[in-house]
Amino acid sequence: MDLFSRSWTALRTAVGELTEQDWERPSGCTGWLVRDLVCHLIIDAQDVLITLVTPTDAEPTADSVTYWKLVEPPTGEDPLDALIPRLAAAYGEPRWLKFHFDDVGSAAGRAAGLADRKVRVATQDMVLTAGDYLSAYVMEWTLHHLDLVAHLPSAAGPPAETLAAARASLEKIAGAPFPASFPDEDALLIGTGRRAPTDTEKAALGELAARIPFVLG
Repeated sequence: MDLFSRSWTALRTAVGELTEQDWERPSGCTGWLVRDLVCHLIIDAQDVLITLVTPTDAEPTADSVTYWKLVEPPTGEDPLDALIPRLAAAYGEPRWLKFHFDDVGSAAGRAAGLADRKVRVATQDMVLTAGDYLSAYVMEWTLHHLDLVAHLPSAAGPPAETLAAARASLEKIAGAPFPASFPDEDALLIGTGRRAPTDTEKAALGELAARIPFVLG
């Protein structure tokens, strides 16, 4: 199983194991409940489906790392960010949101499994191979898996191999490694601004401490 499938399967499994109470808990995304995050994941899955059926003959302009752009931390004022909670609330009962997520998510997983990794696809004014595009999404799934379980202590987190892959990608984006003493999960949480480093961690980061967070968009 490749890393896209591994990370997506693990995330979908974690969503499938949510209790009714879990949907109303906060997620690791500021201002979003777990239900809002899952609604966002439906849109992500739709993007995967759309991109994989948007082939192009143009030369690649990005890869799995340069796909990501550094953006300003979210303020809650972005129209799409504000729309997500309203969309999630419109489902009413969590079971309908869960059903839609499972339906679209399963389709995205199947499409990824069938995709020719060498085919070039177009998305967001970029051209990538399908393989690079799907590899980029390992970061998306892994970070959002961490967001999903941020306030669910009994829930399983992302697989070790996808945490390691996401960390490696973030280090390439940063142009520098995170301290070897940092577990992969902590490197991702601190590096993307999902939690603040402790004083000890700041010292270990050295000059890198002044450059975080690396907010990906």
